[in-house]
Amino acid sequence: MTATAIHRARTAILQEEMERAGIDALLIYGNSWHADSLRYASDFGIQEGQALALMARDGTVTLLLDDAGEADRARAEGACETIHAPRLIETAKELLARAGNRRVAAAPWHLMPYGLTRDAENLRIADGTAILEKLLMGKRDFEVEAVRRAGRLADAGYEVFRAAVRPGAKDYELIAEIEAFFRAHRVPENFMIIGAGGKEVRGMAPPVGKTIKAGDLVTTELTPCVEGYYAQVCRTLVAGPPSEIQLKSFAVFQEALAAGLASVRAGVPGSDIARAENEVFRKYGLGQYVTSEYTRVRGHGIGLFPDQKPQLLEDIHIPVSENSTIIVHPNTYHPDAGYMVLGDTIVVRAQGHESIGRLSRDLLSVPF
Repeated sequence: MTATAIHRARTAILQEEMERAGIDALLIYGNSWHADSLRYASDFGIQEGQALALMARDGTVTLLLDDAGEADRARAEGACETIHAPRLIETAKELLARAGNRRVAAAPWHLMPYGLTRDAENLRIADGTAILEKLLMGKRDFEVEAVRRAGRLADAGYEVFRAAVRPGAKDYELIAEIEAFFRAHRVPENFMIIGAGGKEVRGMAPPVGKTIKAGDLVTTELTPCVEGYYAQVCRTLVAGPPSEIQLKSFAVFQEALAAGLASVRAGVPGSDIARAENEVFRKYGLGQYVTSEYTRVRGHGIGLFPDQKPQLLEDIHIPVSENSTIIVHPNTYHPDAGYMVLGDTIVVRAQGHESIGRLSRDLLSVPF
C-alpha cells in the first residue's frame, strides 16, 4: 500500500472508533518527541514546534501548526487542511467553538496544553488517550507490512554502514554514507546514533568527529522510516578482528537478547521481557549495568515513531499486544569491553514473535 492508502485506512479505523465511543471529534496534540498520535490522524511527521489536529467524524482533518515553516511543508505534502497558528491554543478554541455542541476526545491527554485542559468542561473535551494508544500499539496487517519494509531497508542500510567503517574514517562520514543510501531509497527520515572507541565508550550520541581506529567498537542504531513507519536495528562491530574480551563480553548481550525474545508473546507485560534480559546480566555479576546510570530501556514499541509505548522496563507493566511491533535491545555498558548494542524489531504474536530483521546477531567485524 502507498502512504496515501495507508493513511486512508487509518482514517477509516479512527472513524469506527469514534463512532463506537460516541465521539464527534478528536483533538490530537503532537511535537517532534511525541509525534505518533498526530501522524496517525494527519499523516504529517512534525519536526519543529507544536501542533494540534482536529479530526471530525466524517474523516476530515484540520491541522494547526505554530511554526510557519512546518505549515508550509504540510501544505506542500497535502496531507490535510493546514492552518499556520502562532496562537495555537486560541485558534484551537475558536475551531471548537465554531463546531458547536459536540463531544470531543483529546489525546494524548497528559501532553494536551493546559490552556485547553483547564477549560475542558466548557469545551466539552474529555480524555481520549486510550483510543489512540490502542491503535498505536496493536497494529493492523497493512501497518505491520510497512514496518517490515522499513526493516528490510534497515538491514540493507546497515551493510552500507558496515562497509563505510575503514581506516581513517570519521564517525560523521559513516553517517553521511548511510544517509545518502537512505535518501536514494526514498527514506525521508532516519533516527540514528553512533558510538566509537574502546572500553571508555559509555553510550551512543550524535557524531563528534572521532576517527575510527583499529580495535574500536563501532555501535549504531539505524531507524529508517518507510511510509510513516519505522523499524530499528542495533548492532556492534569491531574495526579489525575482535579480541577475546570483546567476544566474551558480547556473548552476554547475545544471551540477554535471546532470553528477552523467548519471553515475548501477546499479553506479556513489558516488565517481564525487561526482567528476562536483566537477569542474564545479574547472573554474570553485571546487575549494576542494567540500571539508569548506564542504560535507558531494554526495548520499546516502534511504529509511527522511533520510540513508542510500551517501554521495556521492570517497573512498567504495560502488556505487549498481538500485532504490536517492538524492539528488544539489551544495550548497555560492559566494564570489560565498553558500550555494546544488539537489538531487532519484532512483531508480537499470540505465542511468540516474528523477527523482521535478517542480520547476523554475532559480534561483527571489518578488515582493518
